[in-house]
Amino acid sequence: MKSRRIGFAFGLVALLPLPRAIPAAAPREPPNIIMVMPDDVGYGDYACLGNPVVHTPAADSFYKESIRFTDFHVSPTCAPTRAALMTGRHEFRNGVTHTILERERLTLQATTIAQVLKSAGYATAIFGKWHLGDEPDRWPDKRGFDEMFVHGGGGIGQTYPGSCGDAPGNTYFNPVLLHNGRFEKTTGYCTDVFFRQALRWMEEKRKGRTPFFAYLALNAAHAPLQVPDDYFKRYQRKVPQTTATFYGMIENLDDNFGALLKKLKDWGIEESTLVIFLTDNGGTEGLSIYNAGMRGGKGTPYEGGTRVPSFWRWPAGFKGGFDCAALTAHIDVFPTLAEIAGAKLSDGMKKQVEGRSLVPLLNNPQAPWPDRFLVTHVGRWPRGKAGEWKFKDCCIRDSRYALVNNSELYDLKSDPGETNNVIADHADFAAKLRAAYDNWWSDVLPRLENEDAIGPKVNPFKALYWKQFGGGPDEALLRQMDPDRTNSGRAGRPARTGSQRERGN
Repeated sequence: MKSRRIGFAFGLVALLPLPRAIPAAAPREPPNIIMVMPDDVGYGDYACLGNPVVHTPAADSFYKESIRFTDFHVSPTCAPTRAALMTGRHEFRNGVTHTILERERLTLQATTIAQVLKSAGYATAIFGKWHLGDEPDRWPDKRGFDEMFVHGGGGIGQTYPGSCGDAPGNTYFNPVLLHNGRFEKTTGYCTDVFFRQALRWMEEKRKGRTPFFAYLALNAAHAPLQVPDDYFKRYQRKVPQTTATFYGMIENLDDNFGALLKKLKDWGIEESTLVIFLTDNGGTEGLSIYNAGMRGGKGTPYEGGTRVPSFWRWPAGFKGGFDCAALTAHIDVFPTLAEIAGAKLSDGMKKQVEGRSLVPLLNNPQAPWPDRFLVTHVGRWPRGKAGEWKFKDCCIRDSRYALVNNSELYDLKSDPGETNNVIADHADFAAKLRAAYDNWWSDVLPRLENEDAIGPKVNPFKALYWKQFGGGPDEALLRQMDPDRTNSGRAGRPARTGSQRERGN
């Protein structure tokens, strides 16, 4: 197999013995890059990872062909993960400490991976969920994306006080979506719509022989749970009704993912395309069925809240079919893609990025990988309470131990389910982790730039929608959007709007 030379060379991967270096081939173009990221789908929601109920043949087949990072971590909720993916650094350093109340807005001082790839000659596009600022100056098209086809807020149909919220009356069926600054009324189920639009754009770019970066950040399977009846019926009476809807949403995603992979093959660009599949936080609706033995789910600092699938396939670049057990994370995606694309990072961008390139591990999953600390903090504290939340809903881990809430220590090697608190027996390890966490907290606290921000009286997506199509809010909706009114749940968590367990017709 030939390797691409774009600032590095890939070799053949073997388990034992370690592979010998392969001489670099003649220079070739960097790959197309596609990143597919479902929402609120956990590590335990795929058949290839042990789920006994859900049907995911496309992901299962892709898994067999990929490098699988088995200890890959993201943030415990959606906007924070997206901020870290886009910038290569912890979300708090981007000012993102929540999913609403202006605290989901990515700092304007950060450089995104889309901007980096665009500077390296890539066409760039996002399809689905942005969730890093709904005000026009914070839209994806201002952050490096040439093509923007997105909904607002953290989910289709959401409304929260201030700027975070989607177009009025939106549902997962026939959603109105923002396409390059103008709303379009679409036809079909949202996941089908996003994949359809993405495939149309990718075909245009590959015909023009332009390398592309397509970010498919799907809103499914985030609540409200809505799916075509056919998918729901596949799980009806096998699991509870809400879980049946959730699994139906996942199977629909899988069907679309399979269609995407088939298109790459039909177009003749499968070999030259890097496809990355991961999810944005721990599990949700499927936790009671299967969670791969982990503790916790979305919104918790435990393994089940942050450990997610991470499958990487690039046939012309590296050999797939192997697991990699190194401690890896979302902050590593930025430097990895920058290296693969041959992009040059300025000194400022190098200072921004705290992740590591995964290229050595893609080359050889057993490559040396020095241990490090990864910090998780759920955030979501009430306004003005950041200082009091230092040790609430937090974790600092290395490859062996996890210190949770400053009072629980787990040996992840002998106790991956985090059932036995060993802090009394290993005070020295706890002290080491605590000291590193203290340093981290002192550094990030001054960077929380959104904590006192007050948003507009009307969600920007709704204001643009009414400007384009006419109409306006009633008194109830005005109250719901008003940032001066309290519209958050306990401890700063968002109150639910509308049905969170709704099935489509």
